[in-house]
Amino acid sequence: MPNKLEPHPDLPIDLPTAERIHAAVAHYGEQAVIDNSVALLRAKNAGKDFLLYAGGRHALGILEGAPALYWPELWGARALLYVWGESAAPYIVVGLNNQAWRVREMCAKVVLLRGLEVAPKLVRLTTDEVPRVRAAALHALAAQGTADHLATIVQRLRDPDKEVRRAAQQARDLLNERWNLVVDKGQGIEQTHGTRHTHPSE
Repeated sequence: MPNKLEPHPDLPIDLPTAERIHAAVAHYGEQAVIDNSVALLRAKNAGKDFLLYAGGRHALGILEGAPALYWPELWGARALLYVWGESAAPYIVVGLNNQAWRVREMCAKVVLLRGLEVAPKLVRLTTDEVPRVRAAALHALAAQGTADHLATIVQRLRDPDKEVRRAAQQARDLLNERWNLVVDKGQGIEQTHGTRHTHPSE
């Protein structure tokens, strides 16, 4: 068909995301991939070829005329799971407020992986309207939160969504391990001894 695009044969649009991003690094250089990923996350034009690296065959459909919606922003955030620079951090934090839930969820996953300290924003996301965002926020909060965040996590043990309740249980257990907390079974909450547990290897 005349409106069908033929991507360059070297573009690995059918490979898994990690392999596509690694191929992009080999082609453009790491910093350029970081910059282009941030551009996509900011809903900016990063060029047709990079869009294909970031989004694969799905991106080809967009270049052929399918609605872009939030997909380029999502792909930009997702690429930052595989390549990273501190210059990307502020845009991931902003992405936690994106109107598209898939982008909010992905940015929460990047926050977890990259250790970005944004606990207050994660607390807010634990009440997001979309269950998958709440779950991602709980996992990230457990990794960086303190005993003060326990009440927020325990609250989600009563979440109407099963997967969020499971995430809350996992988050509670991780916080317990990190901060040496004990369970007050009478009230169904966790209480701390007041000191963080230090692993012998630390």
